[in-house]
Amino acid sequence: MASFLFRTIQSHSFLLCPTTLLRRNNGAFYCSMKSTHTQTATQEKQQPPPKIKSSPQGNQAKTRTLDRISKEYEAIIGIETHVQLSTLTKAFCTCPYNYGSQPNTSVCPICMGLPGALPVVNSKVVEFAVKLGLALNCKLSFNSKFDRKQYFYPDLPKGYQISQFDIPIATGGYLDVDLPVEFGGGHRRFGITRVHMEEDAGKLLHADDGEYLQVDLNRAGVPLLEIVSEPDMRTGLEAAEYAAELQRLVRYLGVSNGNMQEGSLRCDVNVSIRPVGQSKFGTKVEIKNLNSFSSINRAIDFEIARQALLYSQGKADQIVQETRLWEEGSQKTVTMRKKEGLADYRYFPEPDLSEVILNKEYVDSIQSSLPELPEMKRRRYEEMGLSMQDVLFLANDINVARFFDATIGKGADVKLAANWIMGDIAAYMKNEKLTINEIKLSAAELAELIASIKGATISGKIGKEILFELMAKGGTVKGIIKEKDLVQIVDPSEIEKMVDKVFSENPKQLEQYRGGKTKLQGFFAGQVMKISKGKANPGLLNKILLEKLNAKS
Repeated sequence: MASFLFRTIQSHSFLLCPTTLLRRNNGAFYCSMKSTHTQTATQEKQQPPPKIKSSPQGNQAKTRTLDRISKEYEAIIGIETHVQLSTLTKAFCTCPYNYGSQPNTSVCPICMGLPGALPVVNSKVVEFAVKLGLALNCKLSFNSKFDRKQYFYPDLPKGYQISQFDIPIATGGYLDVDLPVEFGGGHRRFGITRVHMEEDAGKLLHADDGEYLQVDLNRAGVPLLEIVSEPDMRTGLEAAEYAAELQRLVRYLGVSNGNMQEGSLRCDVNVSIRPVGQSKFGTKVEIKNLNSFSSINRAIDFEIARQALLYSQGKADQIVQETRLWEEGSQKTVTMRKKEGLADYRYFPEPDLSEVILNKEYVDSIQSSLPELPEMKRRRYEEMGLSMQDVLFLANDINVARFFDATIGKGADVKLAANWIMGDIAAYMKNEKLTINEIKLSAAELAELIASIKGATISGKIGKEILFELMAKGGTVKGIIKEKDLVQIVDPSEIEKMVDKVFSENPKQLEQYRGGKTKLQGFFAGQVMKISKGKANPGLLNKILLEKLNAKS
């Protein structure tokens, strides 16, 4: 089959890349296209864009600039998000997809687009689409279909993409987002236009010398869900938080890992501005190459400022419909390609696939299987009395949320559990580069630790020592306490003996304290703690210490 492919791929003068090279390395096929010239994404060099000067005041100056712009202009922002689904096989064939595998090692006649190869729908793709549609509060299409989207590109072997055009599987939903407290907080609801199923294209690999491209078809046919938002966002922050919430949602649902660095969640942003009070939309500019939420925020803020500057200079006609790339190094958007008009993809129903017909029982079974979603979880945590800062942290990661829920399920105090997870546990995970599933502390043992401190069995200081041992080595709280004899000393007579011993060993400091240097109380407390190896009950110690220090000599 591979040799047949070699014979049928030809080079023609009308192709963008005049020479096509195919070779085999270590059992993997490579398709390379030699280029007679090198094109860059920065075609703007001939006509440089207006420069947005950066102020030495940094972020504060940037905020002031955006505040000033927002009083004169309104930004209109929408996002198209592609989510790669975590299915075992591709959308229309049985090939697996493993990120980072050797090029062209997960391919077959179907995903390579060979003549006569017929696609078969992966039922998991439909299930995940329904699941996400329901989670986004969409109306489902009980009778939808697949369509062929015709366009030609080296990484699209069939010459068309199987997608959905006029009857997507889900439409008319919304996504609720809570903005971070440090940015003013607040609740937003963003509309969802549609969710539709499609397949991914392959990937072009650039050679080191830039003279040719290599085509890797491992990704061709991988299932995607495209989520198109309504143009409801007005700032880069809102857009970034919308994308982050979408990532949280797909992870909660288990339909995708949502890793942006692997291309499992890709966002294309559409930005336009218009003078405040104007109902007509401005000229839309698309921004690509956004590989993080902070990039989305910064790219949109730059683009808003760029367009506002052109408006203010009377050059609004220079804002053209185009696709721009975000350059992380220079922190600006640059022209990738101009859009002369709407692309004619010549959609028509996919003749090799039947319609996608859902029934009520199927949809109801998926609806009943949905987990508690991020928005519901945040509201529940709020009702527990947690602050919004606590709520956003705990609900951000589904595994952290599960750990927290399991801890309080064992009877732990809600606020104390939140504090331990957000404080020492989070710091340990960050330093060791571990997830909460990878540390050796269990939720049951955290609850036991909190109970031991609250019940005065151990002190908070000893509790921290036990915590770090549990996270690194595992074990049980009771086992460590018994093994190391860490039970807190709560016998007043025993603590009094320790205090008397410290006084007898430090008569000079005792005299100084009684002479007015009351700050020495901490010195005496430290000495007692040293003798008790940290086991003296702090509250009881301070009480006895004050009584003895202030007693008449």
